[in-house]
Amino acid sequence: MRTDLESDSAVSMAYVARVNRAIDHIVRNLAQPLRLEQVSQAAGFSSFHFHRVFKALVGETLNQFVKRQRLERALYLMSHAPGRSLTDVALGCGFSSSSDFSRSFRQHYGVAPRGFDLESFRHARREQMDRVLASQDGSARLTALPPGQNPDAFEVRLRDLPARTVAYIRVFDPYREGVARAACDRLVAWATERGLADGQWLGYMWEEPEIVALANCRYDVAVVVDDVEPEGEVGRFEFPPMRVAEVVLSGDIALEARAIDWLYKTWLPRSSYVPDDQPAFEAWIGQPFAHGNDHFEIACQLPVRRA
Repeated sequence: MRTDLESDSAVSMAYVARVNRAIDHIVRNLAQPLRLEQVSQAAGFSSFHFHRVFKALVGETLNQFVKRQRLERALYLMSHAPGRSLTDVALGCGFSSSSDFSRSFRQHYGVAPRGFDLESFRHARREQMDRVLASQDGSARLTALPPGQNPDAFEVRLRDLPARTVAYIRVFDPYREGVARAACDRLVAWATERGLADGQWLGYMWEEPEIVALANCRYDVAVVVDDVEPEGEVGRFEFPPMRVAEVVLSGDIALEARAIDWLYKTWLPRSSYVPDDQPAFEAWIGQPFAHGNDHFEIACQLPVRRA
């Protein structure tokens, strides 16, 4: 994914918004066949022009992007729903068969799914994220929490959330210093002008950085609204009703990282749940970054469903 979309004045915000709509369509329908005509229609482009615009802005063809999304989603399921068969993983991620999945997986990762060292792969991605964060303030901040440990006494509350419509701004390669905060500031200003700033504020990563290269990650900052018309870089997305495992926090980013580790590594395997096909949320208590960059009042929400 190109990392200069927010600052490149030569790129029309209208084109960025349309490509975001295409990506939203892909995310909603990843388990289904995704044809160029359908995705381009969702973006409001002709197929011929969409193919060129998508590759210019995203850096991949539509087929390359969809295949990577499916493979990365498969890694996520293999990591967090280990009891799920590879056939179920393949079909749930939009591959036509387990053999199609295995062939694509081997082409991309160099080894068959059953022989893939997922733990080493995740560890390498984690180290990359730590290096990026350390380079921004001189200190490594995210220490992985070993399975079974809960030194912060995290507690889970299960909540059933209704369907929600959000207005969002999307950030590509969000671990670059300051870009997520800048997007939050822009959306807060947009919402304040329209009397929407008192809604529920959310942040959510579409990819897990221990699986997906940081440059390919996408983070949305969003506010829950009754409805909204897409406008410039502000998009619209509808989340279905969902059940979430929620941990409420008051602390720094290291505390949030430990909470997410604990949810995935300790609580989830011991529960009767598996991750649902939705991103995990930061549900801000108040407006985002209301307490600055070093202290957060949020609820970490992991969408789940019965195993």
